[in-house]
Amino acid sequence: MSNLKALFIGGSGRISTSCVREAVRQGIEVTVLNRGADKTRVLPEGVTRLTGDSNDPESVLAAIGDEHYDAVVNWVNFVPEQVQRDIEVFTGRCGQYVFISSASAYQTPPARMPVVESTPLKNPYWQYSRDKIACEELLVEAYRNDDFPMTIVRPSHTYDETMLPFDGGWTVIERMRAGRPVVVPGDGTTLWTITHSRDFAVGFTGLLGKEAAIGEPFHITGDEAPTWNQIYRRLAEAAGVPDPELVHVASDAIAAADPDWGAGLLGDKAHTMIFDNTKIKTLVPEFGRSTTPFKEGAREVVAWYDAHPEHKVVVPEVDALMDRLAAAYAPRAL
Repeated sequence: MSNLKALFIGGSGRISTSCVREAVRQGIEVTVLNRGADKTRVLPEGVTRLTGDSNDPESVLAAIGDEHYDAVVNWVNFVPEQVQRDIEVFTGRCGQYVFISSASAYQTPPARMPVVESTPLKNPYWQYSRDKIACEELLVEAYRNDDFPMTIVRPSHTYDETMLPFDGGWTVIERMRAGRPVVVPGDGTTLWTITHSRDFAVGFTGLLGKEAAIGEPFHITGDEAPTWNQIYRRLAEAAGVPDPELVHVASDAIAAADPDWGAGLLGDKAHTMIFDNTKIKTLVPEFGRSTTPFKEGAREVVAWYDAHPEHKVVVPEVDALMDRLAAAYAPRAL
């Protein structure tokens, strides 16, 4: 059993909740600080809960008092200003500070695969990724100049039972079940690494308190990389739709119709991404020994939605956009 003390800022998201559960399972003393708003995911017993606003240093300091943590993990930092506040708050208050970056920060599209931690960070397409890169650069400088004990973690596409891993969410499944066409970006043959959050949690939790992780970046991803066609079809199968009608639309065309959707495609999902997980497996050997195949994960996701009908939200704007795109690119589909 571990005697580590960890503070998770956030802790109720699709990745962080699984990490809280795994940390508790491993005997880590976990404290979660958030605004207490998300009721979708249930945290395990034994977690200490604090209420505070991570964007307000005074609120954080009032919540944690004089406590010192072996590891502090901030799940909700996205821009350098937030990271700078954390550096100021947690200098001298933790043995390790873990920043959750993103694998979308890697060179996009990658010049070589599989992607490794030394792959250049460069994403000219997506502001979200550029902000994560700037956060990383700030932490690297703090580590080099001031010995700030940071570790950088780069998740790729990570899902749990509450998340449908494509744009459009439940609207897509509802259309499949109704026999209506759904839009798949590109030709659907791009290989896409997808990871269940409980698998990610094993690798992530293994980094906490590890001196060898200080100053280092790690991506933590699964080794399974189905095509987008396979992702849509496995979810359709889980939803009881053996032959979904998939309409393939170029990512550029989707971006022209919906810039927000397009930014995430051109800056991330439109490109094949395969990762070499040697670094995390070397430091955390138990990572990857038992993983969740996406076919199984897809069944869990659909079952969760069927058991929680209040989350079966059809977004009218997404529904109408898919109608327009399907009509334009597969005129006989409607």
